Amino acid sequence: MKKKWCKMKWVGLLFLCCLSASLQFCIVSSTSSPQPLLTNQGHQESATSRTLKQELEDPPEVHCSRERSRAAWKIIQEYLMPFVEKERYQIPRTCKLHPSNDLYRDQEEHKSLVELNDWQCGYCKKRFYDEKFLDKHFDNRHYNLLNVSHSRCLANVCGALHCDLAMDSVPHKKTKCNPAAAARNKHLCEGLADSCFPVSNGPSASRLHEFFLRQFCDAHTCTGGRKPFSQGRRKKRSSISYLVISILTMLLLLLFYSYIYMYRSGVKRGTQELKRLTQSGRKKKPI
Repeated sequence: MKKKWCKMKWVGLLFLCCLSASLQFCIVSSTSSPQPLLTNQGHQESATSRTLKQELEDPPEVHCSRERSRAAWKIIQEYLMPFVEKERYQIPRTCKLHPSNDLYRDQEEHKSLVELNDWQCGYCKKRFYDEKFLDKHFDNRHYNLLNVSHSRCLANVCGALHCDLAMDSVPHKKTKCNPAAAARNKHLCEGLADSCFPVSNGPSASRLHEFFLRQFCDAHTCTGGRKPFSQGRRKKRSSISYLVISILTMLLLLLFYSYIYMYRSGVKRGTQELKRLTQSGRKKKPI
């Protein structure tokens, strides 16, 4: 009987130990289970703080002038591309005048002038009353869309394309010519002619090569020879002239039909008046 009671005592102690261990395990499990949630929340908070920090940070500096790139693009479109399109020539991608070399081309194409003093961003539809503020918006909010991995900058060819002359809307006093700068720009210009219009690419390329030298390169001299863009530019007023002619034609038609209407109205009124006078004269005739 005594042995049996000892065995029951040991079984009870073993049961209590197991129960205590299981309770401790449950307590530890319950206290440790929220940790992953806290970890995930901490991770989300850190990600949010990193995103906020990136938004507050200044955009990376881009060593490419947007204004000069825009001036170079305008010169290419007005003084070169009409002649290239006339020859049906495709500018190679290796040419620095190719649209792919313009770092800001995609952003410039996402500009829209809704009306006077109303510029709209094509990415987020925000509006600005001046283009320069839209440019700052691009720099601050959409700089991540710029592919700065390649050394693409259309402003780098401004020296060859006379961008300073095109950007200078207000005439200033003529500065003294720098022979070294003129020689450097002419060398750059001739390099563009060779890479963009190789004479070995056929008659069209050969003609455009010669045209490019006359249009841009010959003016890089201090001797006062040719002027820039001596070969002419694109006719920008063709659409305006068409509009003016259309308005004048409509006005002439309006005047013509007004004259016809007034003439017919006058003839009809005159006929009625003559008829009335005739009838009144017959009534007054003595018997």
